[in-house]
Parts: sequence; C-alpha cells; structure tokens
Amino acid sequence: MRRTLMWSLVFALMLAPVMLAVKADSGASLAPDTQAAWDNLKKLDGEWEGTGNGSPAKVIYRLVSNGNTVMETLFPGTPHEMITMYHLDGPQLVLTHYCAAGNQPRMTLDKSGSKPGYLVFAFSGGSNMDPKKDGHIHSGRIKVLDLDHIESEWDYFENDKLGHSMKFVLARKR
Repeated sequence: MRRTLMWSLVFALMLAPVMLAVKADSGASLAPDTQAAWDNLKKLDGEWEGTGNGSPAKVIYRLVSNGNTVMETLFPGTPHEMITMYHLDGPQLVLTHYCAAGNQPRMTLDKSGSKPGYLVFAFSGGSNMDPKKDGHIHSGRIKVLDLDHIESEWDYFENDKLGHSMKFVLARKR
C-alpha cells in the first residue's frame, strides 16, 4: 500500500509540469491586437444616437451571453432593424450581420488594417446569398474616438463590386 502511494505521488509530481504546460497552452491569451479590439467593442455597451448617411440613426450595443458576445441593434424598432453579433472564435474576432435584406454576411477582424481604436472587418463568407452577385455588407470599419463617440463605415457590395458605403457618426446617449 505504501509503495503504491509512493509511486502515485512520484507520478503526480512528474506529471504536474506537463499538465501546467497543457493548461497554459489551451488557455492561451489572445493576440494583443485582437484583445484590444474585443475590449473596445465591449466598452460600447449602451445606446447611441447620431446620423447614418446624414439621416437620424440609433444603435444599441449590449453585452450578452455572459459577456461573450456584443449584440449591435441598428435602427431598433423599425422595419429596417438589423442585428450584428460580435464574438471571439478561437484567436479571431468575428461578426455575423443579420441584414434586413435577409442575408447573413460574416466578417473577421483584419489585424493588418486595424489598430487600437480602429477596427477593420473583412468579408469571410455568408449565408442566404451569392456574394458574387447578391447585395450585401462586405466590409466595415469602426473608429472609437473616445468612450462617448464612434464612427463606423460599412461597404455594400453588389455584383462583386462596391455599390456604396454607409457612414454612421454616433454619440453615446446619456
């Protein structure tokens, strides 16, 4: 019995560094640029008002799913209400835009084009559309000016080329 206990203890001591290394690797933190982008998105939580291409616009950002998802509601309560869900997918920051047009483009943070306070998203696929011909939001940029002011610009593609961009200038509602 003593011998079994001794060997169990020796084995556990030998295995401990391996288990710590596995745990450290599986819980690896995000790259600093992805973490900063995610942190910026989470700080948007609240109601925002301003303009979208010169017309009045309202956007609500909510931190949902136990803090694992940022839900953006554009034009809440209108026939053109749209939802965008931002979340981490492994080491990537991704979004799915649930458009009033009935399609769902997906985008991924473009780390090479992004910098602190300026997030660039690039098209990575979608559902309910043929991106070569159907109109869809294809890319976007979010500029966090400060805790109370943001600008975003979203590019609409149709027939595999830029149709127009929509620019939002928003201030946090107090």
